[in-house]
Amino acid sequence: MTIFTKIINREIPADIVYEDDQCIAFRDVSPQAPVHILVIPKKPIVNVENIGDEDQMLIGHIWLRIRDIARTEGLSESGYRVVVNCGADGGQSVDHLHYHVLGGRPLSWPPG
Repeated sequence: MTIFTKIINREIPADIVYEDDQCIAFRDVSPQAPVHILVIPKKPIVNVENIGDEDQMLIGHIWLRIRDIARTEGLSESGYRVVVNCGADGGQSVDHLHYHVLGGRPLSWPPG
């Protein structure tokens, strides 16, 4: 069980900014930008490599929620970045698919 599963199950607290029956979004405890929100599916998918064809509606739903969260957080005018890490070399530290929504300041490139 990952830390994200514990957040979904309310076993540990989180600053939740959005939730529905398919996904949950909460503020990162170690923010890398003024706005840093994690959006995760409630379905336990390890990473991008484990997304199944049957998950296409879920993934589309998450992207629409990312858009809505960015708007709610006031990021849509100035812009924001969405990052998905996959595997150890990709920087993934929790084995549960998650999207980082970063904004609130100019972001440089390349990121790492």
